Amino acid sequence: MPPEFPITSLLPEIRRSLSEHPRLVLEAPPGAGKTTQVPLALLDEPWLGGRKIVMLEPRRVAARAAAGFMARQHGDAVGETIGYRIRFENRISARTRIEVVTEGILTRMLQDDPLLENVGALLFDEFHERHLAGDLGLALALDVQQLREDLRIVVMSATLDGERLARFLDAPRLSSEGRSFPVTVSHFPARREESLEVQTRRTVEAALVEYPGDLLVFLPGQREIARVEAALLSSPSGVEISRPHPPLGHLLPEGEGNSIVVLPLHGELSIEQQSLALQPDPQGRRRIVLATNVAESSVTLPGVRVVIDSGQAREPRYEPNSGFSRLESVSISQASADQRAGRAGRVAEGWALRLWPQSQRLEPQRRAEITQVELASLALELAAWGNDALRFVDPPPPGALSAARDLLLRLGALDDRMSITALGKRMLGLGTHPRLAAMLLSSGEKEDRALACDLAALVEARDPLRSGGDALAARWRALAAFRQGRLPGDAHRSGLAAIDAAARQWRRRLGTDAPPPRELEAHRLGDLLAHAFPDRIAHQHPTDPRRYQLANGRMARVFDDSAIFGEPWIVAAELRFEAKDALVLRAAPVDESHLRKAFPQQFASEDVVRWDAGKRALSAQRETRFDQIVLESRPAGRVDPAHAAAALTAAVRELGIPERLRQHLGRAVQHVHREVELHVVQRR
Repeated sequence: MPPEFPITSLLPEIRRSLSEHPRLVLEAPPGAGKTTQVPLALLDEPWLGGRKIVMLEPRRVAARAAAGFMARQHGDAVGETIGYRIRFENRISARTRIEVVTEGILTRMLQDDPLLENVGALLFDEFHERHLAGDLGLALALDVQQLREDLRIVVMSATLDGERLARFLDAPRLSSEGRSFPVTVSHFPARREESLEVQTRRTVEAALVEYPGDLLVFLPGQREIARVEAALLSSPSGVEISRPHPPLGHLLPEGEGNSIVVLPLHGELSIEQQSLALQPDPQGRRRIVLATNVAESSVTLPGVRVVIDSGQAREPRYEPNSGFSRLESVSISQASADQRAGRAGRVAEGWALRLWPQSQRLEPQRRAEITQVELASLALELAAWGNDALRFVDPPPPGALSAARDLLLRLGALDDRMSITALGKRMLGLGTHPRLAAMLLSSGEKEDRALACDLAALVEARDPLRSGGDALAARWRALAAFRQGRLPGDAHRSGLAAIDAAARQWRRRLGTDAPPPRELEAHRLGDLLAHAFPDRIAHQHPTDPRRYQLANGRMARVFDDSAIFGEPWIVAAELRFEAKDALVLRAAPVDESHLRKAFPQQFASEDVVRWDAGKRALSAQRETRFDQIVLESRPAGRVDPAHAAAALTAAVRELGIPERLRQHLGRAVQHVHREVELHVVQRR
């Protein structure tokens, strides 16, 4: 007999609503059963017409778990009637009717088949997380629905401003109660200068004594999970570590005949490791599950009676220094805190222990990613779709979108009409940031392609060196040493291991079997990096060797002890933007000959006319430039009168001459230029 869920009683109303309306907003707390019961309930609806149901599930762990649960409930294997598609993993067949997909997969499905002719319903699960890809997917789906009136769209969420979303979608709104017991909330703020891992261990130790059941500990990311796990296993009370083979968890003694198993849960674990956290311990031991916010919703963790909440999560934020959006630890919203606490009340009375002061106020809801991150990938998707008038729940900020399109223009992904180019379409197919896609596609020789994979992994990662320094080559050499079994003294082993794994993944995706080089010249890194950061190609200042002018016109400086000091040309992968000059944090030298070959259109000569306030005269120069970098300037001979008129007009505007006099002077200058040739005063 299939299990009963709180949402079961609402399923007839959901079916009725979708038979009458093309869109629906469904609110249901974690544990109500919306993720697994709604798709199955719609499978035989007449309006579906035998087509597929595609459900967007933001997280890989949840996508696998949901597909597995539905398949078992339906009575067949994953990949038959119910399957899933996530990055690098596909469990579907020709017979699959329900596909659970992650966000990048849905976007590719929509771009490859804009009418989704074989899909009858799109379900957006956990929409309250407001990921950029989810917002884009909904905007594209609404556009498809303009041509496909038979397509149903269901937006499902545990915590959301459902009324606002229902108005936006012009859709009915249904709500389901969850399955919950009372949860008592307490606060355990950090003591003075207490680290998160020590604070968490203190709280866990108190909870083990005070409360029954399994513990679920919410932490920001993998690094914090590893630190807390190590802190628990080195408890001052004395802990023996039992390492099963393979090491899927650690055991803590609890007393005679009892023990506690410590288990991590995050998206990078193997399926076997994830499954340990998603089911009761086979030996009946208490469990401490150390999880990221993947455990907030969609997945069920049986036996949890206590939740310990750090109040933090990793969310993407735009980082101007690197030019990318990167995951940062941020405070969660009140809605997320309530959702996490609710995990303690699934099976019986529970307790939620929060690691922040009771006086601390949280934002009511999570902010939409589209307002927080860099938008180059979104701009490229919009260009490929070909419709700028998409309806977003929260529109992308105009300034951020304009900056993203300017970058795509530099990368060659867009043309002057802001239409996607052939290169842009190839970049889109890689499914990564346009900067990295441009670099990966620029690599020709097999060895260069393997090096580009290394560089993509290095640029995306946190710095693996403790000592810093600005040479990107030093990071690559540390990676090469790691591959040969050596670890430089100033390097993080875990950081280099993650970079090596990411580079291998890139080599597989690009189909290159060439091994990465064992040694190289630093210029080879810069030659590749220039394709990712054309706006950060920089030329040494002629009079101050520590300063460089960037291709976008800004100035930057290097450290006094810079490893790239004296290089005439560099590419900056990471900058710290300051009031005056930017500071180069990570860079590599680049050959001018490579720049002339790779970016010939950026090298140009033109006559420039300016007002010289010191000489109180017009100055005309013949300038040779790379983008906005002036490489050479010499006196010009004859000048276009229109250029001179523009320079005079700009000068009088800058000098503050009254508007009427400025207009009069501008007309006078134009009249003079029509009559005689302008002779420009040249003074050396």
